[in-house]
Order: sequence, then C-alpha cells, then structure tokens
Amino acid sequence: MTCSEFLALLDDLIDNEVNVATRTELEEHLHGCDHCEVTLNTTRKTIEIYRSHEIYDLPSDLRERLHAAIMERCKKGC
Repeated sequence: MTCSEFLALLDDLIDNEVNVATRTELEEHLHGCDHCEVTLNTTRKTIEIYRSHEIYDLPSDLRERLHAAIMERCKKGC
C-alpha cells in the first residue's frame, strides 16, 4: 500500500468503515510509515479536540504573529 492509498482510506479507517482485509493492509502500512502514522494520530487528535469544543488560549506572542501573518496574506490577496 502506498501513502496515497492510505490517505484515500483515512476517513474510512477513522470511521471504522473498512473491512478486515483492508484494515490489515492499513495497519501493515502504518508499521512501516512514520509519516502516515503521524497523519493518522494528528487527524484523530484534531477530531477529538473539535468534538470536545475546548477553547484553547493562544499565547499572546503566538496570537500576534498569527494575526500579523493573516493580515499580511490578506493584503496580498487571499
């Protein structure tokens, strides 16, 4: 299985909508691919955060840098 094939099935894997054979292939790919493992874990964590509706305060310096970057991008034409 390639990374592209893994990514195409990522939603189904997370939703537990893959058959046993496909799940086995996906898990085998994960054992040898750090990139896809990180992608899966990050996606799962993002979903957990979204579902929990937790609000995270950004540190003020990060918030200011993010705001500046967004404003600069908008000046160039979003």
